[in-house]
Amino acid sequence: MSKLFKLGASILLCAIFANANTQDEAKALVMKGVDFCKKVGVSACVEEFNKPESEFVNGDLYIWANDFDGIITAHPKKPLKGKNLYRYKDKAGNQLFKEFIDKVKADGSGWVDYVWDHPTKGEQTPKTSFVIGIGENQLIGAGVYKE
Repeated sequence: MSKLFKLGASILLCAIFANANTQDEAKALVMKGVDFCKKVGVSACVEEFNKPESEFVNGDLYIWANDFDGIITAHPKKPLKGKNLYRYKDKAGNQLFKEFIDKVKADGSGWVDYVWDHPTKGEQTPKTSFVIGIGENQLIGAGVYKE
């Protein structure tokens, strides 16, 4: 029974880690989003990013968008569209949407660390997101949990 339990646990761990997304995958998805926005325009791409069945959603990996005022313009996983999260703080005290905006304004793109609700754990979990500006007043990003 012990060997069977160990085998089952090993298979489960492999499945979990096989489905875990990487920072490279998050950045690649965002860059794919940038290319899409250049092709169809900011409004059309943001509309696409809102769709839960979009090609820009892969499990826990998805693109969201917000403007430089902190208003969410696209989020395929939560009903956040239209909400101003500029002053929102995670449980660690990070004002993450302000930090996304500051990163894009200062560097054009980059990584921002924060905590966010984990879809399967049901608790705030460390996460990092790659963000980049699109258009004049908009950014997109995608993140991965640091498990």
